[in-house]
Parts: sequence; structure tokens; C-alpha cells
Amino acid sequence: MSSSSVNHISQPCIYAGHFVSSHAERKSRFMKWLSKLFKGSGTSRLGGERPQFLGEESMVWSAPVRSVSDRSRSEREKEELDRAIALSLAEDLKRRNAGNRWQTKSDEDLARALQNNLNSAYPPYAPSLPREYQPRTYRVCGGCNRDIGYGNYLGCMGTFFHPDCFCCHACRSPITEHEFSLSGKDAYHKSCFKELTHPKCEVCHQFIPTNGAGLIEYRCHPFWSQKYCPSHEHDNTARCCSCERLESWNARYISLGDGRSLCLECMESAVMDTGDCQPLYHAIRDYYEGMNMRLDQQIPMLLVERQALNEAIVGEKNGFHHMPETRGLCLSEEQTVASILKRPRIGGHRLVGMRTQPQKLTRRCEVTAILVLYGLPRLLTGAILAHELMHGWLRLKGYRNLNPAVEEGICQVLSYMWLESEVMPGFRNTASTSAASTSGSSSSSSSLSSKKGGRSPVENKIGEFFMHQIAHDTSTAYGEGFRAANKAVNAYGLRRTLDHIRLTGSLPV
Repeated sequence: MSSSSVNHISQPCIYAGHFVSSHAERKSRFMKWLSKLFKGSGTSRLGGERPQFLGEESMVWSAPVRSVSDRSRSEREKEELDRAIALSLAEDLKRRNAGNRWQTKSDEDLARALQNNLNSAYPPYAPSLPREYQPRTYRVCGGCNRDIGYGNYLGCMGTFFHPDCFCCHACRSPITEHEFSLSGKDAYHKSCFKELTHPKCEVCHQFIPTNGAGLIEYRCHPFWSQKYCPSHEHDNTARCCSCERLESWNARYISLGDGRSLCLECMESAVMDTGDCQPLYHAIRDYYEGMNMRLDQQIPMLLVERQALNEAIVGEKNGFHHMPETRGLCLSEEQTVASILKRPRIGGHRLVGMRTQPQKLTRRCEVTAILVLYGLPRLLTGAILAHELMHGWLRLKGYRNLNPAVEEGICQVLSYMWLESEVMPGFRNTASTSAASTSGSSSSSSSLSSKKGGRSPVENKIGEFFMHQIAHDTSTAYGEGFRAANKAVNAYGLRRTLDHIRLTGSLPV
């Protein structure tokens, strides 16, 4: 059974049937037809069904089913007139949806359309209704994929939802606020989206505030990727003196009593007194001997506090020191230094029970002693010892009056090489092999490590940070000097580089 559609519009000026000469007569005839259509006869013409409302403007009726042969001529003419008007209205509806203006057909066009319908044995096919005139049951929820029907619904991104089906992609709870955040096709509560995407400070654990331009501005550590508010660089927030990470407000740090703080990860392998450092010192001397760089003199090594180290630097006439923080010193003058005799213990958030002992250092050779700051992790302490021992080796072997960039640069190379052998055993042994080839011996980086057990991933990561510090130092002597010396060692080997420095006082190019 086919159906005809009638759309209620604001200006029904289309008519069909015999030609009428006057406007009033045409209007009267059209109004009579409309009154018949909407009277009680509608029950019999519509097959006993009530009209189904679509949205706010359109209605649908079922078309009558009758045999062509058993109808009178007047009934057929009336029905054909109904068809013509319904067809005209449907065509007008299509033109309105396509954005065309309302145009009234001429009498000749309407007569021609009526004649075509009179010649047709079946009622014309009614075009499908546009989307906006379809019943609400055609709306499908984008959340549960069920019909929405006549209930409340939400429209977003061209999709309809039941109110309870429009949910946050993060917490899966319905979004009831008037505003929400959108990422791609996923909707979020504004608070959930901020929690997921807005960076939090790793010091105060608050959302990093926006600057005056409305942008999120933060600082980030180049190695640890620690994000924090810019204000923490100026509000006296302390850093770990070893790994340089800012102290978190909810983390426990240990105060070393001389203005330095140590995080618990660095504290795990910290070297706290001179006796505790002796095995590490002898292991690094063995490392030098394995590269045919034996130290014939027994150079004293002491762990000292920050103040004692600074006083020793003031009393040292020669040497170039890494400021603002010097952690080691190759001493060439005779001095009295307070060394740490007894390992302190942890009491709350600080170290207590430390015992120091003054020790007079007499000069028996070009090097008086090696001083290292106490309380640093084993790998950092070893890197400082490797650096200062290279200073001692150069003085004992007669390398005099070197440019600071050359001397500090080659000392940093030895420090970096030792760290590399500890953190990444077997990664690079070309320099040590080249140095040992003159005596026909070979060295293995695995045999040079003083650590009997395996290190934890945390300690290895800290060692990688110390290597990163050396490689990215910005100072002229320590940074640029290291990069130039490391390039020379990679190109010519350690032995040839040292021979070139002895002869020329400069690095080979």
C-alpha cells in the first residue's frame, strides 16, 4: 500500500482541477476541499488510523485502498485531485529542503501534472521524508546503539545520546555539566581532562599554573625529566647534592649537616668515611694500572666535609677548580685537614654521630693527598677519584704547566671512562686496549669493577646521570675541554693522545 504525505506550510497556494477564472473562486474551492479533508470523513478515508505527528510541522496518513473499477467518476476525480495536491506539496517540500525559494507553478503546469495523474492507474510514489521530518524513533543513541524514541536526548558532534549514555571517556560517569572537554571523538569532564593532560609539579604536586599569557610554563630537568613550577627555582627549594633533583615536598631527604641534602636513592650507596672509601680507591688505582698507567707513589686519600675541602682549596696555590661546587682536590701543598674518621648514622632527617680527626699532610712528592667530599654515592665518589688520580698521574709523570682545558679535559675523559666501565661493562674498551698494548697486556672492564654484586637499576641510572653531567658540562675547562679530549682519544687512542700532550702541551687535532 502506498501512502501520501501532507506537510503543513504557511502559504498553501497550490491548487489543481478545472481552470477557475477568479482568485476568490479558486480560493473558495480550495478551502472547501480542505474542510472535507479534515472533517469526520477522515476516519473512513484514513482507514480508521489516527495521524502520526512528526516533529512540529508534518503528518502522515495511510493512503486509501480501493479498486479502480468499482468507483464512481466523481470519487475518482476527487481522489485524483487529492493526489495532485499532495504531490505538489511533497515536491515543494523537497525544494524547500534543497534551499530553493517557494515558487508557484503556472496553471498550465498544474493542469499537465493533473492530466498525467489521471492517466496513471496507481497512486504516485511519495518521496521519503527528509531526516529532520522523520519520527524521533529514528534517532539512535551513540552510546548504547538503541533507539532514543520520544525521551530526552543530547546532540553532540552530529550524534545523539540518551542523557545517561553521554559519558566521560576517563571515569565513565555521565556528563551533566553544560561544558565539557573534547579530545578527538572522546568527551571528558573538564576536571577529568585536566587530571589527564594538565602537568603536575613533581615538587609541590599541584597543577602547574598558567602564566600571564594563559600558557602552561614549567621547568624540566634535562636528564630526569622532572617537571616543576618555575617558582621553585627561587623559593629556596633544595636539590639533592648528588643527582640534582629538586626535593619533593612529600619525600624524605637526608641532611648532611653542611648545607647539602641527599635523596634516599643516592643515600643507598653513599660513601660516608675514609675507611669505607679505601676499597673503591684501590680498585680505581688497579683500573689505571690495567691501562699501563701505574701510580708508583702511595698518595693518601681522605674523605672530608665541605668546609674542610673549601679551606684546602684556599690553601692550594696551584690548580684549577670547578666552581661553584668542587667535590675533589688533588693537593700539592702541605696542609692539615680534618678527615672523617667515623661513619655518621642517620637520626631522623639528618646524620648524627660523625667523628673527624685532624691530619697533617706532608709533601713527599709532587702530590700531597687526594681529598674527596664525603656523603656522595659510590659511583660519583669513584668518578671524582678517577679525575683526581689523573691529576696526580700527570704531575708524577712530568706533565707541567698544561692549559686548564687540556688538563681538566683529559682528567674528565678518565672519569668518564671509569664510569662507562662500571655502568656499561664492555661497551667501550678501545681506549684501555690502546693504552695497554705497549706492554702487551690487555684489560677487561669487567675485571676492573670493585663491585662484587650486581648494582640495582637505580644505581646504574644515577651512574648514567653522572656520565651525562660530564658530557654536557657547559664550562670552558671541564665541558669544552672534555669534548675536545674525548674526540682525540676516540680518534688516536689514549696513549698517543697523552704522548702528544707531553710533547706539545695540546690535544691532537
